[in-house]
Amino acid sequence: MHRSSPTGYRPPVDSGPSLPRPRDPDVAALLPIVQRVVGARVADPTTAEDLVQETLVRVLAAADRIDPGMLEPYAISTAKNVVVTQWRDQDRQRRNLHRALDPGAPELPDEELVSREEQTAVAEALLRLPEEDQQALLAHEVSGQDTRSIAEECGSTAGAMAARLHRMRARMRVEYLLALEGTEPPTDRCRPVLLAASSGDRRRAREADVDRHLLECSLCARLSRPLVERRECRGDEAHVPIRTPSDVVVARQAGREVAERAGLGCTEVTAVVTVVAEVTGNILRFAGSGEVVLELLDAPRPGVRIIARDTGPGIPDVERAVEEGYSTGGGLGLGLPGIRQLMDDCTIESGAGRGTTVSLTKWCRPDER
Repeated sequence: MHRSSPTGYRPPVDSGPSLPRPRDPDVAALLPIVQRVVGARVADPTTAEDLVQETLVRVLAAADRIDPGMLEPYAISTAKNVVVTQWRDQDRQRRNLHRALDPGAPELPDEELVSREEQTAVAEALLRLPEEDQQALLAHEVSGQDTRSIAEECGSTAGAMAARLHRMRARMRVEYLLALEGTEPPTDRCRPVLLAASSGDRRRAREADVDRHLLECSLCARLSRPLVERRECRGDEAHVPIRTPSDVVVARQAGREVAERAGLGCTEVTAVVTVVAEVTGNILRFAGSGEVVLELLDAPRPGVRIIARDTGPGIPDVERAVEEGYSTGGGLGLGLPGIRQLMDDCTIESGAGRGTTVSLTKWCRPDER
């Protein structure tokens, strides 16, 4: 599979000649308007963001049928309708909640003890970090402060802060396991080895000679297992199987987390989450099942790569499918042309009866680094 460069579109072998990228929609101008309309009606930030993204999907899908001067009023009206639909759904769920309520079994005393020990270990691990790191990590993970604003407070850039937060989390995991064990590493080499295992830094792993040390140190060999397993599941790549509509929600949340870790701005994060929702919806609609991979990039600059795969019927004519105005779904989705507009790079590999793989990249703008 070919991957496109940050400077232009490189078509895959099966997609024919190079396809010019259409002009970008004016998402940046619509975004604050839609955010104000939704934010005035919805208090929960996460729910509000989801509704903003749904509104943008609908507006962009209808943009070619709306006069340029009417796009803003259409976006406002659509946002209000989306919020009303959300209120109606919430009211229906609230009225039927008693039918689905299952109090479950009470927590056992030993489970409560384990939970208390884990909380103590987390608090101790946090205190082992430098005070500045403690404040930044709490602001991001607990208060929900975005990477860019934390970077501005620290006199840094969003990209540098995203990398720094990644290192903080890696160290926090190491200190948590040590606190839970109630022990200190037996040698000076142990912490660098465990940090390399936690962060997935291959260069640091080579410098620390991790493999040899794990053969010699039983403590590090034992503690490294959960660190490596966690990194494989929740590290710089997130693999989300797509089989049901609920998987779309999981993929969308994973896309938001990866985009924020990359240091992307609010508009770019919205674009990433919107595209994830679209490609996962396409997988369910046209193939029935598939997978989405969300990858955190750091070269040539911070960014996010979305890879959507399925083994469905495929796209017989890729070149036609990415033309503006072309759609096979007949719904409110963006379609491949809209997806390409929101992202910086796009490659598509498909063919009749061969499934489809779409690779999309969104790079952090230079002024966000």
